[in-house]
Amino acid sequence: MGKAKKLLIIASKGTLDMAYPPLILAQVGAAMGLEVGVFFTFWGLNIIRKDTVDKLKISPVGNPALGMPNILGILPGMTSLATSMMKKRIEGIKMASIRDMIKECKELGVKFYACSNTVELMGLKREQLIDEVDDIVGATAFLEMASEDAIVLFI
Repeated sequence: MGKAKKLLIIASKGTLDMAYPPLILAQVGAAMGLEVGVFFTFWGLNIIRKDTVDKLKISPVGNPALGMPNILGILPGMTSLATSMMKKRIEGIKMASIRDMIKECKELGVKFYACSNTVELMGLKREQLIDEVDDIVGATAFLEMASEDAIVLFI
């Protein structure tokens, strides 16, 4: 068995804190010389939708890493507070924005794929996705990409 030549990432979540992992891994994989593709499915499509990419939020409910009791997460305004706190941390360490990370991924040759079934399920059109999306593909096409010499990660 040879060394993997491809990195394929399935991005299934569309919150601010879950948008970073697939993009960071895609950047690093591409910088290491791997052929990288990110397959956005279900809520992961929020990362590549024109109307949501700049509005991703973080949910305090069920997210103990935020350091607050879960019960507080249900209070009005807590999602905005948690999102604001996370954005301040991101800015504080000079981490790139999601838009900038997408741009950097594309500069490194990362391919972005939207899941055709999810696009249809959510009633989306191609023009509602950011221009950086390379194609809308189904599970069969994705599995064909993943069939040989690939590392596949589900996020």
